[in-house]
Amino acid sequence: MYAYHLRNTVTMRLPLVVLLSVALIGCSSVTHSNVANNNQPANNNTAMETEPNSQTGGTIDSRLVSANTKFGFKLYAEAAKQSAGKNIFLSPASVGLALAMTYNGAVGETKQAMERALEIQGLNHAELNRSYAALRQGLESPDPKVQLSIANSLWAKKGVNFNPDFIARNKQFYGAEVTALDFGDPRAPATINSWVADKTKGKIAKIVDNIDAQSVLFLINAIYFKGAWTREFEKTETREEPFTTAAGQEKRHPLMHQSGDYSYYEGRDFQAVSLPYGAGRVSMYIFLPAKGSSLAQFQASLTAANWETWMNSFSKTKGDIAVPKYKVEYEITLNDALRALGMGIAFDPERADFSGILQTSDNAFISRVKHKAFAEVNEEGTEAAAATSVEMTVTSAMRPMKTFRMIVDHPFFYAIRDNKTGTLLFMGSVTDPM
Repeated sequence: MYAYHLRNTVTMRLPLVVLLSVALIGCSSVTHSNVANNNQPANNNTAMETEPNSQTGGTIDSRLVSANTKFGFKLYAEAAKQSAGKNIFLSPASVGLALAMTYNGAVGETKQAMERALEIQGLNHAELNRSYAALRQGLESPDPKVQLSIANSLWAKKGVNFNPDFIARNKQFYGAEVTALDFGDPRAPATINSWVADKTKGKIAKIVDNIDAQSVLFLINAIYFKGAWTREFEKTETREEPFTTAAGQEKRHPLMHQSGDYSYYEGRDFQAVSLPYGAGRVSMYIFLPAKGSSLAQFQASLTAANWETWMNSFSKTKGDIAVPKYKVEYEITLNDALRALGMGIAFDPERADFSGILQTSDNAFISRVKHKAFAEVNEEGTEAAAATSVEMTVTSAMRPMKTFRMIVDHPFFYAIRDNKTGTLLFMGSVTDPM
């Protein structure tokens, strides 16, 4: 193996994987009179287990971890197509978590389509919810140099009746805060955005721009991460050096330098290094395409199967590294990406079936999935945050309209009436129109 300076920046759109490809849960709940709070009992079906969890009585299901990894790479590939030439930073964990809460109200073909998109076909509803609950607890490990907080919330339109089982499952298994909100109040978006800003330490200030008159529910996930490197970079070793952008332009940019022993892997057309945070449970993996290759070629090889192979191939190696300092803010509407992954039916007002959410005859569908993410990498470590909003809208069920047929082809009577007073101003008949 050989080592040379790693050069990477947000302009190259390298996936910054910090072991958040499986997300979870947290926080208390707020209820309203028309938002039920009864709990759904846990299912006792067995699942493939990895680590027991005493607080939930469940285990982290390896099938969920695998599903989230597959979904994450599929989502990234679609985002890369949608954001060609732009910096990309997103949290598949946040998106998957928000959609998992939404999935609790999906029925029939809509449910099946979401299962395929999220890669969760092997898990039934109870297993999925229980596994996510266990995963939340599994991610909450004490490490003084790493902060990881995950919060969920449901913002329900005041006056709308929701299925109590749907509300209960999201409270019980996802720790979702549930709030009934007057969507007609101009301050409503600010209320939701304030919650997101609080849960992301101010890094995501706004996720909801406005609320449509037909919107009935927002399902929000927020993730905040802050990790200090196990071994910080010396600021005195950071210096301005040439960096070639994806467009082929050379610019001067600060690169952080360090030498030592690293977990390292060298593939056919790339190098990869793992930079741990804190006690080492969480790491940033940086993949650098070789000269003569390209980021696009590397992204084409980003699959769950390859990822698993790569993760098993890292080994301790001595080397020198140079990593750019950078900050990135990314925003994307994921409707098209999720349609491409096979859940287009969930966005179709006429075909979507989320009858598990509402207790009305209205047809609910996903009108928008919006995602925002932030990251800053410097000598001390990494700070990152993400928020995902799933907006649910309704189309009222159409009542059959009465029809009639009137052919005025023979003598008729008519009148002209003042409708305010009921006064008949004129009246007459026509037997032979002239």
